[in-house]
Amino acid sequence: MSLVIYHNPRCSKSRATLALLQEKGHTPQVIEYLKEPLENSTILELARKLGVPVADMIRKTETPYQALGLASADESTLTCAICENPILLQRPIVATDKRAVIGRPPENVLSII
Repeated sequence: MSLVIYHNPRCSKSRATLALLQEKGHTPQVIEYLKEPLENSTILELARKLGVPVADMIRKTETPYQALGLASADESTLTCAICENPILLQRPIVATDKRAVIGRPPENVLSII
């Protein structure tokens, strides 16, 4: 099984999720999305795998969320906002070929491994 973690090493939940995966014997591909911003298609694919709208992938407490007035934005606008401001992406997200989960709490990832 292929595992990918969209990871922010400065986030304690993201570090804990990565450590949990490793403890369970997995070596996921690590994508530091702040260094490698995601493309629109990747964000939409993650939303599909998560089974949620893009709005549920947004960190609403981040400064760009308020600054860009995203509270009533449509999915296309939100997707572009994440591409341009990757700090807006919920973290961490762990994905397989078919499913994904947000690692908040980290134990959420146990459902897909």
